[in-house]
Amino acid sequence: MTTMYQFPAESTVDGASLSHTTLLSELLKNRNLTDESEIANFLTPDYTAQLHDPWLLHDMEPAVDRILAAMAAKEQIAIFSDYDCDGIPGAVVAHDYFKAIKYEHFQNYIPHRHYEGFGLNTVAIDTLAEAGVKLIITIDCGTSDVEAIAHAKELGVDVIVTDHHEPPSVLPDAVAIVNPKLGSYPFTELCGAAVMFKLVQALLSRGTHDVVPGFEKWWLDMVGIATIADMVPLVGENRVLAHYGLQVLRKSRRPGIQHLLRKAKIDQSKITEEDVGFTIGPRINAASRMDTPEDAFRMLAETDVVTAHGHVAHLEKLNQERKTMVALMTKDLHKRLYLIETIPEVVVLGNPDWRPSLVGLAASKLAEEHQKPVFLWGRDGNGIIKGSCRSGGGISVVNLMEASSEVFLEHGGHHFSGGFAVREDHIHTFGERLNESLRALGEQATVKEAKTIDAALSLNDVNYSLIRELTKLAPYGTGNPKPLFAFSNVTPRKVEAFGKAKEHLKLVFETNAGQLEAIAFFAKASDFPRSPEEHESFTLIAHAEQSFFMGRQQIRLRIVDIV
Repeated sequence: MTTMYQFPAESTVDGASLSHTTLLSELLKNRNLTDESEIANFLTPDYTAQLHDPWLLHDMEPAVDRILAAMAAKEQIAIFSDYDCDGIPGAVVAHDYFKAIKYEHFQNYIPHRHYEGFGLNTVAIDTLAEAGVKLIITIDCGTSDVEAIAHAKELGVDVIVTDHHEPPSVLPDAVAIVNPKLGSYPFTELCGAAVMFKLVQALLSRGTHDVVPGFEKWWLDMVGIATIADMVPLVGENRVLAHYGLQVLRKSRRPGIQHLLRKAKIDQSKITEEDVGFTIGPRINAASRMDTPEDAFRMLAETDVVTAHGHVAHLEKLNQERKTMVALMTKDLHKRLYLIETIPEVVVLGNPDWRPSLVGLAASKLAEEHQKPVFLWGRDGNGIIKGSCRSGGGISVVNLMEASSEVFLEHGGHHFSGGFAVREDHIHTFGERLNESLRALGEQATVKEAKTIDAALSLNDVNYSLIRELTKLAPYGTGNPKPLFAFSNVTPRKVEAFGKAKEHLKLVFETNAGQLEAIAFFAKASDFPRSPEEHESFTLIAHAEQSFFMGRQQIRLRIVDIV
């Protein structure tokens, strides 16, 4: 897919240098921040002034009342959380709260991704009820689980939902549904772990427990991980939570976090949102993709150093196994595609032995290689055919699935990425149906991707002064993308591959301050519209960043495109 690049109005697109102060103003304007108070709030997140009162959340009062009543009666409480990078950190927040107030009658339950799937389920409820649980508190799920919560009520088990997903037209009959998308809470985009943190704040404000005021701020490391990894918009309250979450992560006493970062050669004191997204997040997800999600939970919650180190080692092993399985899957897919005389416009392949939790990673690679939408499937622990799809060539996978809805048990996602479950009787034909839909949709199947260039810079502009200005806008993520710069008529002195398998691309430029590197991970020179050659000029589209990998401080460019 050829990406279209848009320069904002009144930007210096001719390559003239901007002063860094002017550039910061330009970047703020590109993010629709022009009001002085909005700019001040954005540049200086304030935990006290900018976080909303937790009591404003829907059903917070009955939720707190029921939990305090349960503790007064010493009832068994179960914390039921989702198995991903939002639910598991949220579960740690709840776990740490009950430990801090010395309430022992609770347990954490995380469903198995392969056998139980997403959300509250009746089998889990039966198990918990048999164990004497009287109250279930969900994290990052439950708003749509009408039948499961009705089943819990029949067994005499109350349910409090804490969630952030879109509410359906019919809500479950829970004691409370604490969800920012219900009621009139001022900020609707909290992640699941943040909602749990809000509940803990409310409980601490009402309880008579011997917890030092403000101690809960130590749990913001989990809220920061979830806010960044779950890709909720990093604006408003989320920006505050991510900002302070990173601050706490840099000082976190959790031995699992400390050891994980040491193993990854990341300086904990300088951890960034990218380290969360590319190091911590994948290892949390590896637990549910490959084994049991409790492994990630224990790594985060454990206070014993030796035990925590053991959990980190296990997660590292699982992450390597995940990479190996995806590599073998991709190799098999390449062989199968090689035998196809004409590869269809929508690629649909699967294997009942594949884990559905892994196919999305392989689908991304194939979609990028062939510039076609790719649908890959496997079979979960309950025998249901499930899969993931990724866009290629600008085709919307959501539009394709909507046009072929009769073949799916369920489907969802956004234009460039989605998930699905296929009806058993359509497993051999749904590929044909998707290709028919593509032909019928024509131009309606295509979604044009446009990226905004924040400013045109010269290579000499990339220095520590620039990085200091860019740091003021961090953390970056959904709703606050990393600034994107165009460097016109640049000529590399070197074009080379690096890494153990030479799988990464590096360009080396000469500047007034010396050499400047531009890198792209898992990319070759031939992957770009213009293949870079030494001593030949082109336009480079890139982010400017600072790296501390293996203790080496370096300013560099991260390549987005070469045109």
